[in-house]
Amino acid sequence: MAANIAAMAPGTNIGAAHPVNMEGKTDSVMSEKITNDAAAFIRSIAEKRNRNLKWAEDAVRKSQSITETEALNKKVVDLISKNLEDLLIQIDGRQIKTADETFTLHTKGAQIESIEMGWGEKLINILSYPDILLVLLALGSAGILLELYNPGSIFPGIVGVISYILAFYSMSILPVNYAGFALIIFGIILFLLEIKIVSHGMLAIGGAVSLFLGSIMLIKPSSQLEFAEISWTVIIVTVAASTFFFVFLLGLGLKVQRKKPTTGMEGLIGETGIAISQLNPEGTIRIHGELWQAESLSGTIEKDEKIRAVEIQDLKLKVERINKTISTN
Repeated sequence: MAANIAAMAPGTNIGAAHPVNMEGKTDSVMSEKITNDAAAFIRSIAEKRNRNLKWAEDAVRKSQSITETEALNKKVVDLISKNLEDLLIQIDGRQIKTADETFTLHTKGAQIESIEMGWGEKLINILSYPDILLVLLALGSAGILLELYNPGSIFPGIVGVISYILAFYSMSILPVNYAGFALIIFGIILFLLEIKIVSHGMLAIGGAVSLFLGSIMLIKPSSQLEFAEISWTVIIVTVAASTFFFVFLLGLGLKVQRKKPTTGMEGLIGETGIAISQLNPEGTIRIHGELWQAESLSGTIEKDEKIRAVEIQDLKLKVERINKTISTN
């Protein structure tokens, strides 16, 4: 109604302008005041643009809605245009009155130039999608935890921190429910506890449920933004991938780290062998079929006594007696 020239496309409608409270219910007195104010405002606009005052007020008070043909007949809009090129032809030569002056439009044959978003605007546009927010939270958690359990790997830590920073920026744009965010963090904590504590899968199940519920609740359901919702496909894939990563991959990696070395010099620790010569305190032993210089930690060890490797230092094994003599036959 406020436009200098109002145009509609075929197959569209206009109206239903009754005030709606997005935050919650209001009492009848306040609702009436808001409606009266909106009706007076749209009447003043319609009068300024020489449009249908009665219909404009009915659109506010009675939520009336009409088609493009009815709108043109009732002088609600100025014209119907099938596309942008047709619009430029129809408005050519029309006079426009602004607060300062009146001028004539010359739009026939005008070149249409599309202005694309810059890279910064495209980035913000991408971060405004709830699906991206959930993926960033999962990726950030995985990256940071990988770095903590594998210090010095660097790349996972960088990816994790950047993902979390972008996720927090995305949360400042979207209508985030922080109860859902808390459930996601709690789910990740339960996954980590499952790795540390023997719970027979209960902590992992709790983590998956918490992560699933948090993903559903992450965006406020009261939001009026149509796109502000996370798709079920993204939720299911993210929950499944996170569960697999934290419980299986990360847990398997930690078990490997805790496992006793079985190769190299470290693999000799705890293994048994035989004294080839007297150790007083040093001598020669055979272990894993190899001859090693060794030093006794349990006094003099006689030849052919069974020994156990305790530690290795400067390519010399430190051993102890097992108190069992082995026959050389």
